[in-house]
Amino acid sequence: MPRIKSSVKDVRKNQKQRAINRANMSTLKTALRKARNSSSEDKPTTTKTAIKTIDKAVQNKLIPKNTGARYKSRLTRIKKTA
Repeated sequence: MPRIKSSVKDVRKNQKQRAINRANMSTLKTALRKARNSSSEDKPTTTKTAIKTIDKAVQNKLIPKNTGARYKSRLTRIKKTA
């Protein structure tokens, strides 16, 4: 544990941000899972919400831009074939 005040504060900030990032990543993974495993009539709505979630994750720098693009591309391919 650090002794310097600013380092102690950094540790606290990092812990809070890590919790936020983990929660957001969990939300993203859940949205992707729901979109992939949804039935054919629910596919458009779940895909739309998953794409929104991906865009939000990219905007908040939770995942890289190209990773988000890859996820969206795969989702739309699944949506078209189903």
